[in-house]
Amino acid sequence: MTKIVFMGTPAFSAPILRMLVEEGYDIISVVTQPDRPVGRKKVMTPTPVKEEALRLNLPVYQPEKLKNPEELQHVLDLAPDLIITAAFGQILPSEVLQAPTLGAINVHASLLPAYRGGAPIHQAIIDDQAETGVTIMYMVDRLDAGDIISQVTVPIGKTDHTGIMFDKLSMAGMELLKETLPSIIDGTNDRIPQDEEKVTFARNISREQERIDWAKSAEAIYNQVRGLHPWPVAFTTHNEQNMKIWWAEVRDSAKSGQPGEVVELASDALLVQTGNGVLAITELQPAGKKRMSATDYLKGPKIQVGDTFE
Repeated sequence: MTKIVFMGTPAFSAPILRMLVEEGYDIISVVTQPDRPVGRKKVMTPTPVKEEALRLNLPVYQPEKLKNPEELQHVLDLAPDLIITAAFGQILPSEVLQAPTLGAINVHASLLPAYRGGAPIHQAIIDDQAETGVTIMYMVDRLDAGDIISQVTVPIGKTDHTGIMFDKLSMAGMELLKETLPSIIDGTNDRIPQDEEKVTFARNISREQERIDWAKSAEAIYNQVRGLHPWPVAFTTHNEQNMKIWWAEVRDSAKSGQPGEVVELASDALLVQTGNGVLAITELQPAGKKRMSATDYLKGPKIQVGDTFE
């Protein structure tokens, strides 16, 4: 049988691993990120892929950095025929890419060459794209630049957020890999070079990208909010305190003001003027507090019409 090493970390990757086992492929090792402290109590927590691998009774390896000689050698000693990655979270050294006889392939959550990088789902939503998809590609030393093997398109609804699209694209990637893998193993798959003139990038989300710029349009800020939901979450400031904006929507209002100004307090939302239009904040999280609905937030004397967000 073809010996496969699977590399993945988040929940996006777990169904793909499960499918490989259910289809009878020989997974000789699962490589995932180390356990990390999570939450205020810093509880050491395994990755979703590690949890899935343990349920499937698969051996797990958690290198801190594959570039470290000992950790690199451990993977090389596995001598896989094929490496499959899906949102692993580390760059694979060239020695690892070149080791498998069938190569190393990646399940990438965009329609390459668009949105190369670590945050393709977030960025597609922030950019208000009507569709995205999954690409299965050969891995090379350059970021997401390898030849395309297969692709599938997935629509993005106007109320879809990153969490919803992660689930949709995970299922799409699982099915696409299921259809494509036999041809990769027997050598009959397509191999299409990417058009370098159409390349765009989706780098990992920076802290500055999480901050709301109220001079932008209500539509653009809404797309930012849903593109960063449910992680890492958009934020603004009020009275020099950060406030996370978990959900919002574009609404009409008879009132107006300066960008960032609260122009109306509805029963279920704070209506804030933007550079073009009004954004209704419906779910938020003040500094040091729990996530709550705007309805609950407005029960206390915390904000007034005329207050500003920055």
